[in-house]
Amino acid sequence: MTDHPFPRDRDPEGRPRNRRPRDAFGRPLPHGEQGVDRIPDDYAPTAEEALTEARRLLGEGKPFHAHEVLEGRWKNSPEEERELWQGLAQICVGLTHLQRGNPRGATTLLTRGATRITPYGPHYESLAQAAHSLATTPPPPPQTAITTIRDLL
Repeated sequence: MTDHPFPRDRDPEGRPRNRRPRDAFGRPLPHGEQGVDRIPDDYAPTAEEALTEARRLLGEGKPFHAHEVLEGRWKNSPEEERELWQGLAQICVGLTHLQRGNPRGATTLLTRGATRITPYGPHYESLAQAAHSLATTPPPPPQTAITTIRDLL
């Protein structure tokens, strides 16, 4: 095994973490660069906290960070809710891809997320339809797409 100047970050159970610094759009930066603040790995919000914080972050144009919040809920939610939180996180990653100018990635993640949240009832049907629409039509400017999703979340 060789020594690496930046060994892989792992949690106490040995699972890999990615604490590499990131820019405002969630893109990895070189080790040692100054990135934006990240959501802590051990963040475990309630459902209401996750939705409130995700809406706030989307309002600030930060879908990558909203994804991290929703991922925190997904990892700590009851089994019967995991698909919902994973789907919501994937929709935010899809928005992140729109911001980064990656329409193929956006389409993939928006579609996956919409499919996951559809079974969770009427409240999420509108959100799923909006995500599908963003994935299948020429998308609006990223901030318009982010606002659309935030308003339905």
